[in-house]
Amino acid sequence: MQRTSPSTGTGGIAVAVRGTGAPVLVLHGTPGGISSAEAMARFLPSDRFRVVTLARPGYEGTTLEPDHPSLDDEADRYAVLLDELGIDRVAVLAWSGGGPAAYRFAVRHPDRIRTLVVVAGLSARWVPPKPSFAEWVVAYTRVGAALAASAARLVPSVVVRTAEAGVSSLRGRALTAHVADVLHDRPRRRVLLDLSSSGNAGGRNRPGWDNDVRVLGAVDDLELGAVRAPTLLVHGDADTEVPMEHSARAAATVPRAELLTLPGGTHFGLWDHHDAARVQERVRSHLERA
Repeated sequence: MQRTSPSTGTGGIAVAVRGTGAPVLVLHGTPGGISSAEAMARFLPSDRFRVVTLARPGYEGTTLEPDHPSLDDEADRYAVLLDELGIDRVAVLAWSGGGPAAYRFAVRHPDRIRTLVVVAGLSARWVPPKPSFAEWVVAYTRVGAALAASAARLVPSVVVRTAEAGVSSLRGRALTAHVADVLHDRPRRRVLLDLSSSGNAGGRNRPGWDNDVRVLGAVDDLELGAVRAPTLLVHGDADTEVPMEHSARAAATVPRAELLTLPGGTHFGLWDHHDAARVQERVRSHLERA
């Protein structure tokens, strides 16, 4: 894997590129970072995809340019980045808070995007819920990030259960069964631990988090009806982090969009659902479309 931080004309972007197949741009959620994007893209084999993972504006390694960047500024930076990487047209895979930038990229640069997959993506204004003190320590401080990383190694069952309960409506026997299923499947367990432990908004990621809160809190109209790229939406119906209504709205507005609903799926549905292998192959096929 090649990692660089090229100048894009609007500031440096931390980016990694691997593989030689169909180009795919991967946009992580809120918060996140390049490690989150790489975990998201792990199911994309290098012999089928040229995977471009990056840190979105303000997250570690990527600058915030201009002083008050918008979603359109973010989308335009990706177009310039593709120029620097020598990529003409790309598929886009976005998750959660990366959804709005993916939609704006598709609207503003229709000639640069082949296909679009948005997983549990925001499609309207978002305001983060007020965390408890314990949640604040884990999610917004460097100490919390270190604790989360240690817990993922030492007590993975606790981390998996806490993460799943925190982003879904699963409770009681349904939660217990889901957690047990994930823990007994090594690839699903590993990606869940990596995704949940990479979502820290503190330290060097704080500018990105603050920017996302500002920008996503000001979303008015993403012009979803102007998206022309073939679009696949994936959403778990037990997701409480980004309610199902966000993908339902996009499915009703984006022309010919397809919505794939995951029964009992959490916010991590594409990666942790009991039917994840089949769903991931469906996503791979969509991302390879010409």
